Amino acid sequence: MAVLAFYGAAQARADAGFYVDPESGPALWARAHPDDPRAARITESIANVPMARWFGNWSGDVRTAVSRFAGKANAAHRKPILVAYNIPNRDCGGASAGGVADASAYRVWIDSFSRGVGNRRALVIVEPDSTAQLDCFKTADERDERLDLLRYAVSRFRLNAPAADVYLDAGNAYWISAAVMATRLNAAGLSDAKGFALNVSNFYTTEESMAYANSVNAALAQQFGYTKPFAVDTSRNGNGSDGQWCNPPGRKIGARTDAVSDTMLPVWIKVPGDSDGACGSAPTTPAGAFSPELAVRLIDGD
Repeated sequence: MAVLAFYGAAQARADAGFYVDPESGPALWARAHPDDPRAARITESIANVPMARWFGNWSGDVRTAVSRFAGKANAAHRKPILVAYNIPNRDCGGASAGGVADASAYRVWIDSFSRGVGNRRALVIVEPDSTAQLDCFKTADERDERLDLLRYAVSRFRLNAPAADVYLDAGNAYWISAAVMATRLNAAGLSDAKGFALNVSNFYTTEESMAYANSVNAALAQQFGYTKPFAVDTSRNGNGSDGQWCNPPGRKIGARTDAVSDTMLPVWIKVPGDSDGACGSAPTTPAGAFSPELAVRLIDGD
């Protein structure tokens, strides 16, 4: 309860200088439907909260797209939150399947992404699910290539975007054991990143995620001699998880994006209302598409 009270107090503060995206799916929908009674609620509870902009194969010239977004945030004296999501064999052929064709194309893409950030301050989440899904690759060479691409991404941000805080994705609290995840993160270049991110697009509570992060850090310290800060996606974890991952009913938005401490950052990485795929309580809404019905369910916890 003390932890929850701490988060409540943190929410009362300003949003720690993070950028509110006026072109997020919830914001665009609300402006396009001013007479819909849901619009005001979605604006107040979701669209006005700092959250991530995701970049992938839909983004066109990624350097231009990232530079435009980061530049607007910089002009507003705010820190943007960005997600790089275009690695080859993205989501292992699941609901968010896609990504660039091969490793060479990814190196070009992530280099362009990092140059788009440039010298601006930013928070960047690198490739959700990419380390946890290593098991979908059948050969050691395929797994090594995935880790090499993640190391390359970290190195490009360090070179081209030195003011960016880069977080490697680390799955969620009940996916991969902490010791295995620590090994994977280290192999993916974590030592040169700001930290690791948990619970992206999932529903586990912040307390569960913190416990897992502490175990990962213990394993990092034991195996490699260092620990790292971590970010937790709180966009939909207000009611915790019921074990389902794809648009489950009864979930709720969680603690707003805020710089709670030097070691733990609650941040809205998934955009509340964006579908996980054509499944669950949104059987006809494709992955990444905004649904006002999903958004209101998350506001109400229904």
